[in-house]
Amino acid sequence: MNCLIRKATDKDTAAISRVIVAALRESNSQGYSAAVIAQVEQSFSPSAILRFMAQRQVYVATLDKDIIATASLDQATVRSVFVAPTHQGLGAGRALMAAVESAAAIHGVSQLRVPSSITAEGFYRSLGYSIIRDEYHGEERTIIMEKSLTFPA
Repeated sequence: MNCLIRKATDKDTAAISRVIVAALRESNSQGYSAAVIAQVEQSFSPSAILRFMAQRQVYVATLDKDIIATASLDQATVRSVFVAPTHQGLGAGRALMAAVESAAAIHGVSQLRVPSSITAEGFYRSLGYSIIRDEYHGEERTIIMEKSLTFPA
């Protein structure tokens, strides 16, 4: 897939929210109950995305100017990595993670963590992340994973 990775803008919040909600409902629902999905969805409204953008580096992957995926960097933690279900498995997630890892390394991060869903654990493993521990928020299981980064020369 030939997608473009760029930093998100305020105008992207509705599209980012749509991508996340679609991924939660179609992909993450395989590993989580409907109640957990509904609860997590509440954290990804357009206004919530706008608040994240003030605190994190938020990136999007676009294809023909349509946002098809998103990821963000919050210091040494990757957050909110979601790919639209119709574009999963085609490289947008890998491209986003490469951009996020590069940004983290440039900022001197040596260990990058990601709180992974059950659904995405295999994806992060394929990128070199290892499981550190599980965390539970009610019935929501999150797998904390970590990867050592190399610094640019």
